[in-house]
Amino acid sequence: MSWSDFYLFCFLVGVTLSVLSFLAGVGHLHLPMKMHLHLHLHLPHAHGGGHVGGGTQISWFNASTLLAFLAWFGGVGYLMTKYSHFETLFIVGAATMAGLIAGWVMLRFLVKLVGPSDEPLRESDRRIVGALGTISMSIREGGTGEIIFPVGGSRRCSGARSTDGSAIEKGAEVVIEKYEKGIAYVRRWDELVKS
Repeated sequence: MSWSDFYLFCFLVGVTLSVLSFLAGVGHLHLPMKMHLHLHLHLPHAHGGGHVGGGTQISWFNASTLLAFLAWFGGVGYLMTKYSHFETLFIVGAATMAGLIAGWVMLRFLVKLVGPSDEPLRESDRRIVGALGTISMSIREGGTGEIIFPVGGSRRCSGARSTDGSAIEKGAEVVIEKYEKGIAYVRRWDELVKS
């Protein structure tokens, strides 16, 4: 295998996996296979990644930055091997530098994308009891349905029962009066307003 073949392989793998990753995330791409492959890649945590709110940190070694590195490393290396007269060592260095810059740009983008909100969450933002929600799956009389409600700026869903055992139809606005063992006990919002 020549250097140009190696660089081309790196470029194609980086670009192909980046495109598949993008389509799977945005377009909900489902592969026509019944068998699922679970691959867990554990890389050592590297300092110098990007900081995100709450003290968490995005490592340099994540799929997006590695694929950006691979694509740019391969692309620059291939073009320089094919169309320049530089020595191999210089081409490897230039391709590595291009890959590192692409990885750094991707890391900065990820940090900006999942970065902290303008203000930290208060305790009241995390409270479930008292939250206003919507029934997403009807609650039968004496049965269990499902509720969607906001907590800390995101939407959560949970099993739901009415506090008095009555039926509540899908789409009704309710208030969570109690939350136990993953079940929200709810009451209709309009009942609370009337009383």
